[in-house]
Amino acid sequence: MIELQHIVKSYEVGGQPIYALRDTSESIQTGEYVAIVGPSGSGKSTLLNIIGCLLRPSEGSYLFNDEDVSQLDDQALSQLRQHQIGFIFQSFHLVPRLTALGNVALPMVFAGIPASERQRRAQEALGSVGLADRVHHRPNQLSVGQRQRVVIARAIIMQPSLLLADEPTGNLDTHSGQQIMELLESLNAKGLTMIVVTHDSHVARRANRVLVLGDGNIVKRIQGKDMSSGSLPFA
Repeated sequence: MIELQHIVKSYEVGGQPIYALRDTSESIQTGEYVAIVGPSGSGKSTLLNIIGCLLRPSEGSYLFNDEDVSQLDDQALSQLRQHQIGFIFQSFHLVPRLTALGNVALPMVFAGIPASERQRRAQEALGSVGLADRVHHRPNQLSVGQRQRVVIARAIIMQPSLLLADEPTGNLDTHSGQQIMELLESLNAKGLTMIVVTHDSHVARRANRVLVLGDGNIVKRIQGKDMSSGSLPFA
């Protein structure tokens, strides 16, 4: 599904190149559950954003379902993100004035889906994450865990084939974090490919595979079950 070949991402600062990713190559198959870990500044978010087509690599190629996305224009990339990739961010990015239903329906507004269909699908999505009784609540009327469930419902509303999560339990207490990971894993069990960036070893060890980043490259690949539950490999 995902084929990264010699990916480089660099920025010019003061006339000198600064590398966020260096010659990174990796394959991720359909239906896999992969965690990405590493210290701050190792390139985790940059890699996730390139996979999610939010950033273009400076060098290298990225094949998504056998299509070289580096050759796509901005409109085609937007369409790919809209229909193929779901995003879950730690900071939620919910619209305060919209209800849970309105926030979940928002991607369908941009896709031009009729209002009646938007409402039906948004209600179903909220029901699937356990929020059938919260559809008319605004974000400030929801708990932190409930807001993350709204984000998940919004991420899957367009029925993507790939789900990307950046620190999905970072703002949650242990109990809520456990519930969110169980919910995400239930989606993966139905065939949704999932990639999670995390600092939490308890989250990372639940994945099938773990990619450990350091200095802008993948320095280690391990099975989630082989990770220590107490600390990450770089700690």
